[in-house]
Order: sequence, then structure tokens, then C-alpha cells
Amino acid sequence: MTETLEMMQATDDRLVRVRLEKLDALREAGVEPYAYAYDRTHSTAEALAAFTEVEESDGEREVEVRAAGRIVSLRNMGKTTFLHLADEQGRIQLYLRRGDLGEEVYGLLDHLDLGDWIGAAGTLFRTRTGEVSVRAASLEVLSKSLRPLPLGKEEVDEETGERRVFSGLSDREARYRQRYLDLAVNPEVREVFRTRAAIIRSLRAFLDARGFLEVETPILQPMYGGATARPFLTHHNALDMPLYLRIADELYLKRLIVGGFERVYEIGKDFRNEGMSRFHNPEFTMLEFYAAFLDYRGVMALAEEMMETVVRETTGSSRLKIGGETIDFSEPVPRLALYEALREVGGVDVEALDDEALRERVRRLDVSDVGSMGRGKLIDELFGELVEPQLIRPTFIVDYPHEMSPLAKPKRGNAELVERFELIMGGKEIMNAYSELNDPIDQRERFVTQDRLRAAGDEEAAGIDEDFVRAIEHGMPPTGGLGMGIDRFVMLLTGQPSIRDVILFPTMRPE
Repeated sequence: MTETLEMMQATDDRLVRVRLEKLDALREAGVEPYAYAYDRTHSTAEALAAFTEVEESDGEREVEVRAAGRIVSLRNMGKTTFLHLADEQGRIQLYLRRGDLGEEVYGLLDHLDLGDWIGAAGTLFRTRTGEVSVRAASLEVLSKSLRPLPLGKEEVDEETGERRVFSGLSDREARYRQRYLDLAVNPEVREVFRTRAAIIRSLRAFLDARGFLEVETPILQPMYGGATARPFLTHHNALDMPLYLRIADELYLKRLIVGGFERVYEIGKDFRNEGMSRFHNPEFTMLEFYAAFLDYRGVMALAEEMMETVVRETTGSSRLKIGGETIDFSEPVPRLALYEALREVGGVDVEALDDEALRERVRRLDVSDVGSMGRGKLIDELFGELVEPQLIRPTFIVDYPHEMSPLAKPKRGNAELVERFELIMGGKEIMNAYSELNDPIDQRERFVTQDRLRAAGDEEAAGIDEDFVRAIEHGMPPTGGLGMGIDRFVMLLTGQPSIRDVILFPTMRPE
């Protein structure tokens, strides 16, 4: 392996040296290889569309374009050269002739390579093989690439003309570390992130249309809370005080409900100093919204509508294939109580186990730090290991024990439970929602319980947020709230196997 890496490095160094020589040759020819701008008139897609429009009408007008992009193929045939130019929207062929460009400009092609950025102006025409191309009248170097792109191989089906590209960058870790290369050579990856952007736009539009106000709350917080997670800790030098990167937006958003905003939401980054997996990245994107006068049933109905709307708007259909199953998001999502799910799906009757028996059952799952966990955390571990992975179709898990939910209201008719639901889909939690606790006395008591767990060694338990308690002491109306993991939702809608496939720059161990 070491010898292979050394050979690859030597090859890379040699190629860079050759390109540096070409860079010098361009400058000696009086050409600046790193331009400031280029007056592009058409993207590749726009150029092709313009030609098609003329061809379908009179077919006589000439279409002049100024196109720009990367060189992704190059065939020099002496007095003529064919190359393909690629931009964000596609690719187009350039036809360059020495007689059209002149000796000096045509000679620049000797110093160009795959991956270089160029601009070309000319008229569109269709070649004998039927490909729409630009007959270049001018050529400009925009940026000289010093390292070769891993473009891989390209094959064209002789019967259909279909072009198939086999990427030269297939190693997943290399793709995550050098996402710029992944995007440059794999157009389908760019499509995943376009879909991600469309999903977020659709979520915003849905909430905006229903009277929600988008807000921003602090990322650096003196007291972390709103979830059960281990935080990242930093230090503010000017104030000489520790600060935490937020693990959730919840407590600040509910302060805004106290302040008089009745519907608020935030889409932003949260940070949890925990393990990493195909479902977990330390830095992730969360949507949280809070609505006055709704309980968890109202939030559940809103969540169903939101999910169906976003799926339809971003995929073109309410039906989507997830984990081998076709799911129709226009159908009602089934409800299943947590204890019932543990019995029927996980095979464990949690209510029949005392704390020590429960701890022993979790210990058998090879979970670490079981000794410091409270009952709520132990139940959560069991659910995550035994139930979640089996729930592929969307399912609302409802009615959690109060130990698991320090910020939710007691369930009407059963104070041992709270009014909470999670949406599980594709084997993982996607949404978490409550009838929000607005009784300040009850809230303080639950914070005290969490603080005791923290003192006993549970690093994921939060302490007492005195200012938040003070805020709801001023009165918070009945409120329903929801948190949604954007990254996991994007994974499901784009069919990606890992959270790293939907985060442009995922957290990685240093090379």
C-alpha cells in the first residue's frame, strides 16, 4: 500500500511539473492564465436550447454565443481540434480551426489540458455526426489547472448515442475529503445537493405560508439544553467565560413564544459531541418550529402535511421508494405507543422491568456507560437498538415516559407519560415533537432531576437553565414544537446511504 501511494504521489508530482511548464509557456506568450472575468452570454444548456429553437423555426438565423467552462475532453487533429466544455448545466462541443483562430491563438491549445477553464465565442452549428457545436472565432484562457481532475472514462453507445461516464473518483473517503473533486467529476452528486436545497426551500415556503416567522438564535450559549446530548465546549476570551455550541434551538425559540411571537422557526446548525456513524455527524442541520395554541396532535397533523408537501414538490410525486418499500406520503401515518412498540417490535416489556433489570437488558446490547444512565436514557437505548432499525415505513411513536422528555407536558389522563411523538422512517428518527411544558414549577423540578443525573456522571443530561425558567414564569401559552433532522430527511428523499453523502463537507479524521 505504501509503495502504491508513493508511486501515485510521484505520478502526481510529475504531472504538476508538466502543467507548471505549460503555465510558464502561456505567460511567455503574453497570456495571463488566471482571468478576472468573462462575458458569458449562454450556459451550455442555454446554447443548446437556443440552437434547437432556431432549428425548429426558420433554421437559417445564426446563433452566436459566448460560452465558458472546463475542458473535459480534447482531440487535437492538427489544423482542427474538438473539445468538450462543461459547466454546471451540462456540456457542449467546441470546433476550433487554425484558420478561424489564427496561428497565435490556435497555438495556445498546446498549453491546455483537461480541467482547464476557457471561454470561447462563435456560432452554433450541427456537425456531420449530429452534435450541436460552437465554431469558435475566439478563445480565452480563464484558469490553468495545475492538478489533473480524476475524470475517469467515457463510453458512447453506438446505437443510441447515450454517453456514459465512469468516474475516476470512486473511493468514498476521498470523495468526502475532496468534495470539490467529487462535484467536479460526478454530476449526479451535484444533483443531490440541488435536491437538498430544493427540500429546504420547500420547508421554508410551507412554514412561511402558514404564518411562521423565520428567526435566528444563538449558536454559542452559556447553558446548553433542549435535548439530551454531549456538547462542545469553548471559551470566550473577552468575557472570560465558557460557552457551549448549541445542541438544539429549542429553549431560545420558546423564549420568543413568551415574547409574543406566536409561530417561529429556525433552520440552522446544531452540534453534538458524540459518536459518528452513517446517521450521525457532529455538525448537522435541524429545523425547529414552535406554534402557540397547538398541542402535539396539532403538530402531528402539520408534520404529516409538511412532509407530504415537500416530498411531492421536490420529487414530483407523493410516492417514494425507501428501503425497498414504496411509500405514499399522502396516506395517514400510523401511530404506535412507545411501550407497545418495544413489546411488539423489540420484544421487551419495559414496564415489567425495574431499573436494575432494565440496566442489565441494555448492558446486553453492548452499550457503554450504562451505570450512569437514568431510566429514561436506558429506555431510549433499547428503543434505538431494537425498534428504530425495523421501522422503515413512516411511523409516529407516541406517549413517552416522562423520564425521557424533560420539556414535554404530562399526557392527559396518565401523568406517567408525556405528550410527545417521534417520526421514525427508514430505520431512524426524523422528527421529534412535544406538547411543550409551560408550567414553570414542573419545569424547574424536571431540570433539577436532569441536574442530578448530570452530577452522577451522565454527560448528556443538561443542567438548570434559570433564565429559561424565569422566562416561562412570565407566562408561555400552550405551545406545540417540532425538531426535524434535515440531513436524514435528505438522505431518504435522495436515496443516499450515509449522512456524509448529503453534507457537502462532513467531519473527517485528519489525513
